[in-house]
Order: sequence, then C-alpha cells, then structure tokens
Amino acid sequence: MLGLGVNIDHVATIRQARRTYEPDPVWAAVEAQLGGADGITMHLREDRRHIQDHDVERVQAMCHIKLNLEMAATEEMVQIARRIKPDMAMLVPEGRHEITTEGGLDVSGGLARIRDVVASLANAGMTVSAFIDAQPQQVDAAAEAGFSVCEIHTGPYAEAFHAQAGDMDSAPVVHELDQVADAGRRIQAAGMKFNAGHALNYVNVGPIANLPGVSELHIGHAIVSRAVFVGLRQAVADMKKLMHSHAG
Repeated sequence: MLGLGVNIDHVATIRQARRTYEPDPVWAAVEAQLGGADGITMHLREDRRHIQDHDVERVQAMCHIKLNLEMAATEEMVQIARRIKPDMAMLVPEGRHEITTEGGLDVSGGLARIRDVVASLANAGMTVSAFIDAQPQQVDAAAEAGFSVCEIHTGPYAEAFHAQAGDMDSAPVVHELDQVADAGRRIQAAGMKFNAGHALNYVNVGPIANLPGVSELHIGHAIVSRAVFVGLRQAVADMKKLMHSHAG
C-alpha cells in the first residue's frame, strides 16, 4: 500500500523564528503518526535553520514509525547519521541560500564520492535513498552508487500543474508526469524502490499517487500549512485518504 512520509521541518521553522522551545517537532511527529503517517522525514541542514540535532535524536527515540533523515553528503552529516541510525538516510543537494531544496542530487557528477558515502551509511545499517531529478542518467548512476531507494523530485511536475491551472491534458503537465513515470519504471527495473516527493499538495498529488509501482510519497509543506487550520493529525489523515483514493 502506498505510504506517506510526513516532513516536519517547518514545524521547527516556526519554533526557530523565535528561538524558543515551541512548537516541538517531536510532538508534531507523534501527531503525524496518530494521523496515519508511515514515516517521519526531517532534513538536518548544515546551517541548522530549522531541525536541530536533538530533534532528530528525540524523534528517533520516541516514534514508532520509520525516520527518514534528509542530509547532505558531507562527512559531518555521515557521522551524525551513523550515530543516530535513522531507518533511512536520504542524500540531497544543499545550498545555504536556497529556501528549500532546489533540484535533485547530481549522482552522476560525483559518483565516486557518493558511492563511498552510500557504503558508509549502508554499512551502519541504514537504507540509503537518493533524491534525484527524473533523468535516466541520474537513475543509472544511483543504481551504480549502491542506493536501494530513489525519490524522484516532483517539483517540475507541481510547477507545471500550477502554471496550467491543474489541466492534466496540457502538454507541460503531461510531459512532466511522463518524466516522473519513466524514471519510476527505470528505478524499479534497476531493482530499487521508487518514491516521489517535493511540492506535492492536496490538489496535485493524485496523478503521482496513481503511478505504477510508487512506494512512498514524502510531503511536508502542504500538510503543515493545512495543519494551521485543521490540526496536524487531521491534515495527515486527509492527505493519506486522498492518496489512497487515487493510488493505482
């Protein structure tokens, strides 16, 4: 059954705006779990702009669903992941001036180094995932690097969907959805697990949820935004219900 990983980074964003202790991301993780989340995603950025080290440690200790740690492929983050041991470590590109992750990891451009990082994480007992663009060369490089999971960046699809007012028959939307679907088929043919995420929301998630073989969707901003009005537990339950109504 299609799984939902809930990214709780922006609960920490609200907390860090005041440099205080609330809202607590651990409480958010528990509420997401009670809403039906299958996993919690947290991005421990090098500049610690939202999630802090102790947030990851406490979520790992207190939650009963899997933890997906998004991280840059740096020595500092590898050592942190090897110490905390999340269920899954997902390598993502990271820039200090970006608002959110912009584009997928260039696995093909740094294959030798990334292969070493993947091996270090896998040897410590973690499933290792790559956040990549829907490009054949990146899928092939991810398989060569030893990743067992690929999450396809759905941002271009979401942008086209918004620009075309949700018209699923428009050429830009069809093109971007086909790109994700093609990447998904290539991922599965290479023996890796196919996940998807980035900029998915309650309006555009259906076609992605319906793609053949997709295992998990990772969604954060839309769920946290909806939670402002209905609460996090309900926002997660609403998303999961919507995903399953469209899942192929």
